[in-house]
Amino acid sequence: MKILLTGATGYIGQRLLPLLVEAGHEVVCLVRDARRFQLPAGQQNNVTVVEGDLLKPETLHTFPADLDAAYYLVHSMSGHTKDFFRAEQQSAQHFAAALNQTAACQIIYLSGIANDRALSTHLRSRRAVEKELKKSAKAALTVLRASIIIGSGSASFEIIRDLVEKLPVMVTPRWLNSRCQPIGIRDVMSYLTAVLNNPACLGRSFDIGGPDVLTYREMLQGLAAVRGYRRYIITVPVLTPRLSSWWLYLVTKTTFSLAQSLVESLRNDTVADPARSIQEVIPHPCMSYREALQLAFQRIEQNEVLSSWSDALSSGVMPRNYMDHIQMPQHGMLQDRQTLRFTRDPEQVRRNIWQIGGDRGWYKVDWLWKVRGFLDKLVGGVGLRRGRRSPTDLRAGDPLDFWRVLVADQEGRRLLLYAEMKLPGEAWLQFRILDNPDGSHTLEQLAAFRPYGLAGRLYWYAMLPFHAVIFKGMVENIVEYEAPARKPQRAPGVDVSPSAKH
Repeated sequence: MKILLTGATGYIGQRLLPLLVEAGHEVVCLVRDARRFQLPAGQQNNVTVVEGDLLKPETLHTFPADLDAAYYLVHSMSGHTKDFFRAEQQSAQHFAAALNQTAACQIIYLSGIANDRALSTHLRSRRAVEKELKKSAKAALTVLRASIIIGSGSASFEIIRDLVEKLPVMVTPRWLNSRCQPIGIRDVMSYLTAVLNNPACLGRSFDIGGPDVLTYREMLQGLAAVRGYRRYIITVPVLTPRLSSWWLYLVTKTTFSLAQSLVESLRNDTVADPARSIQEVIPHPCMSYREALQLAFQRIEQNEVLSSWSDALSSGVMPRNYMDHIQMPQHGMLQDRQTLRFTRDPEQVRRNIWQIGGDRGWYKVDWLWKVRGFLDKLVGGVGLRRGRRSPTDLRAGDPLDFWRVLVADQEGRRLLLYAEMKLPGEAWLQFRILDNPDGSHTLEQLAAFRPYGLAGRLYWYAMLPFHAVIFKGMVENIVEYEAPARKPQRAPGVDVSPSAKH
């Protein structure tokens, strides 16, 4: 089949794409900026990339006319617009209008379980998108409604993990007693592929969930048990939704807008309705919550995290045209340039560069970087807690603590980062390894800042004493660093066959 995949750079889309290609389908990926999208190895002949913005209908003329089906995997919950409810409706309307000009016979939409009467804005928007697609699109709509999705890199998993690993004692609001039905990402992928071109699924909506119905308290305690921690949870009635959002934002990796949407949604039970069960149409044994957790941690240990919620631009404050910043401006820039000549294997130094941030840290005075990250969080920035998708691999578009990767050129041995922290200006950090005529090499580290007015210049000069300590030490430690040997660990009782990798 020829399939349109929206949300191809998102958490679900990145995992679904290789499965569709492996099944022999031709996939057309709709992205806002093709420069951000990197095709997986070996899939170039089966994947086409087209640019378009669902909020700008004039850009959607790129849909091929001979499409057979389409996946709708986009949402604006934590995006750059405050009115995400309206934005989601408009996106669905524009998508349907463009798809109506093609031969597509099916739309598959991943939504959220919403069976309560009084729904949060987030869950109401998901239901409104369903109605819009059903009303406006000629193609038959198949809706899969999920509760909490558990997988390496998923927002829900990372938030639960942050809370459990960082807080031995948690003072929590009443929503911790709400019930949900978590489902593993592997099972979500199974359903998304199984409903494609399935006559029994056309024009129908299904609730999908794992075998466990749990409160959020039980989910936290379940992850603590898997990790071997003892955690104490105290529920109090005085934490308002806004205070809860700030608490979640400051403790975890999530953005404040996402925290607000999640806290509002957590007052609703998200348990599958037996009347909308998918099991009669697609019998499939789902993993338990504990098995899904074990598989997620195993993927992390084996460095096989295929996608992360933080990959999305909505995890930070990046402008949508940020790839325009690949070339640093030549004028009006303040710079700190450090160089160090070395004779060791340049590939080892490049690997050290590629592993900067995250658990490895920033090679010099890490506590100062953490203080800077905490201050950034206090003013609404992303802080350091996003970490990185992989401890060893980087690609254009990856988040890296409070930076975003613009260029990760292994052959050219160049890494360029763009700051996502709150600043009175724009900042870049570049690393390059240069070859010298005598066979030695030079590591060049360039920190560049384009200030916004007087405030930007005052900020730069106030930071100069810290730069003098940090930047010179960074370049030295990057060259000299020797990574300790580390053996990968396996989580017990989980299938590790190649077919289970997603």
